[in-house]
Amino acid sequence: MSNREFVEFYAANKDRCLRAVLASGVRSVEAEDAVAEAFARAWASWRKVRALKHPSAWVVRTAVNANISWWRKRRREVVWDRPPDSATTDGEPPSDLVAAVRRLPRRQREVVVLRYLLDLNTAATADWLGIAPGTVTAHLHHALATLRTHLVETEGTNR
Repeated sequence: MSNREFVEFYAANKDRCLRAVLASGVRSVEAEDAVAEAFARAWASWRKVRALKHPSAWVVRTAVNANISWWRKRRREVVWDRPPDSATTDGEPPSDLVAAVRRLPRRQREVVVLRYLLDLNTAATADWLGIAPGTVTAHLHHALATLRTHLVETEGTNR
């Protein structure tokens, strides 16, 4: 196992992976913890992870899954003082775009995150999600139409 190879992978991908997890709907503090956990798991299984076509997508998926597992274990213990869509990294209201992406259906949100935040092409996104490339294109088309509609409505209400 190459320490240097992993260190380079981490340095090149940590910020992109964190942004992708945040865009997937995970709150900022939990996203940072989940990404750290995912990179720790990647290090522990680096031989397997580095052999993947898209190791950064593996880290994002692992982080999102870690967050889901954490919430499932504690779901009865959590009391929300505000809805999750209002959470941001610095306590300020989220940007309209991030809020709109978080409201997309799960599969559309996954496609947007993989295509735009991790910069995977359609084939790689389809391969990662286990769906046909045409399905990726359809989800992306619907997601972008929803985002355009939301952002135009939001812009119109701000004037």
